[in-house]
Amino acid sequence: MTSKQARSRVTELGILPIDKPGGMTSHDVVARVRKTLGIKKVGHAGTLDPLATGVLVVCLGRATRLSDYLMGQRKRYVTRVRLGVETNTLDADGEVTARSQVLPDGIESIEAAAKQFRGTIRQVPPMYSARKVSGKRLHELARAGKVVEREARDVEIDSLDILDYTPPFLDLDVRCSKGTYIRSLAADLGRALRCGGSVETLRRTEIGRIQVDQCVGLDHLTASSVSPALLDPYEALSDLQECRLTDEEINRFAHGNEVSVSSEPTDACRVTDEAAAFWGIGKVGPDGRLHPVCVLREQETARETHPA
Repeated sequence: MTSKQARSRVTELGILPIDKPGGMTSHDVVARVRKTLGIKKVGHAGTLDPLATGVLVVCLGRATRLSDYLMGQRKRYVTRVRLGVETNTLDADGEVTARSQVLPDGIESIEAAAKQFRGTIRQVPPMYSARKVSGKRLHELARAGKVVEREARDVEIDSLDILDYTPPFLDLDVRCSKGTYIRSLAADLGRALRCGGSVETLRRTEIGRIQVDQCVGLDHLTASSVSPALLDPYEALSDLQECRLTDEEINRFAHGNEVSVSSEPTDACRVTDEAAAFWGIGKVGPDGRLHPVCVLREQETARETHPA
């Protein structure tokens, strides 16, 4: 495949998992991909802090319309927490605001404190985050020296496993829902242990079923080498329910028409044809009607592939 052919393919529809290096913003990664591949329509699904590394799902071409659905999938992180140190950003990039020399004696006390952070918990987003309050991003307010009230939100911690504790460092493996801040989790756990805590390192190892070993490093990214790294949307969105349609139903879906299905009601499902090819995202209502939400194949393609 030539560079031009590779660029044409990813411009049309591509999901590219990148192993984000530390020291870059997610926007930096998008800009690098845009420049390397020579395409304009590039976005990402789920911001990673500059300090963080690991899975950053980059959407190319029409796949940018899938970013919200990709972001909604469960995530997994491995993090190292420094106990006894609090910072204004809740991680090692920030200024130290408090220190404690009194640390937990062993894993037993940490495990006891960690129990309250499993399941559905209330979490306040950090001031240094992309969340908005009154139209302003929190990190912009924080850099202006302002601290504002933030509404606590429910997040789900599916698992919180202690990997190692070698004072002052506590290594954790966390599986969680969309919207979870590992920095806030580390700070809250530190407060529960009465010593404070902040994230020293953070690596995202999974989004849905996309794992870090599937990701490509930025240093190895070229227009000609990108094709093997691309993920099919069907695979990338494997957390979503599948709704498989006949050829006739696919034609209706591709032209924006509703289809009667036997699937359970859901706000988002993968719509596929009889060959399991991905066509887009639909919503199934209580009435059993599939409503097109995001159609990713052109209507002309639908007519050619599935003639009446």
